[in-house]
Amino acid sequence: MPKLADDLSQWISQADAARKRGVSRQAIAKLVKQGRLRKLVVGGHTLVHRDDVMAFEPKSAGRPKTRK
Repeated sequence: MPKLADDLSQWISQADAARKRGVSRQAIAKLVKQGRLRKLVVGGHTLVHRDDVMAFEPKSAGRPKTRK
């Protein structure tokens, strides 16, 4: 079983994730709610995995273009 302290070093708050990505905390919370970022709840605080935040690639906005 891995040590909990080692595992927690890779988890950051939603506010820290927002600062690192240059977006709002609400944007990070929305990604968590959609299941696009892993989350860990500790003492009522939601943490997100640092690697997921840094590797996240947004989907293109809007409807896909149709082929002619």
